[in-house]
Amino acid sequence: MSERRLIIAIDGPSGAGKGTVARTIADRLAYRHVDTGAMYRAVAWLANHEGLDLQDADAVAQLAASAALDVNSRVAINGHDVTQAIRTLEMDRAAAVVARHPAVRGVLVERQRAYGLAGGVVMEGRDIGSVVFPHADVKVFLDASPEERVRRRALDTARQTTRDDAERSAVADALAARDSSDRTRTVSPLLRVDDAVYIDTTGLPIEDVVDRVMRLVKARIRPE
Repeated sequence: MSERRLIIAIDGPSGAGKGTVARTIADRLAYRHVDTGAMYRAVAWLANHEGLDLQDADAVAQLAASAALDVNSRVAINGHDVTQAIRTLEMDRAAAVVARHPAVRGVLVERQRAYGLAGGVVMEGRDIGSVVFPHADVKVFLDASPEERVRRRALDTARQTTRDDAERSAVADALAARDSSDRTRTVSPLLRVDDAVYIDTTGLPIEDVVDRVMRLVKARIRPE
């Protein structure tokens, strides 16, 4: 008998460790990993590339609906590999604007649900357990102190940062702005749902966080 393939939702603010934890869990389970934040970033990048006004919700939503979007180990949109291009402070700000549009969220949430429909997915974001998959098998909310999240972002080798004092200050400002935008938007705000397991990752080795999540996963896996 085969094991049931779960839907695992990992939410939390920027810099809380979602990406590393979600990728590691997906690798261990041979599940698909979906970074929903990368989807919003890719749409924001394409909108900029096409010269669209990011505040034009209808235009950006139409762009998102028609775009060929691939989010796996690399991120591509309409044939453009944007894996590195979307990891900048400029794209942090652009993605926050795009993510506030209900029409854009509607388009991308539909895609996200399609990715996880058959299970076997570890999906990270800010509204996975609350909106995308409210009945996910496992829900985790990762958090960390603001100082820890800034430190991680400044040291993230996947991001285009210089890691000097000025850059660190810019990262702190960008995280604070993104937190405010995510928590106050009218549609799908960042929040911890009651049935999500809260883990403060401040000062925790990544292996410890992964082990805690894996224990939750193993408790939910049942033979079919």
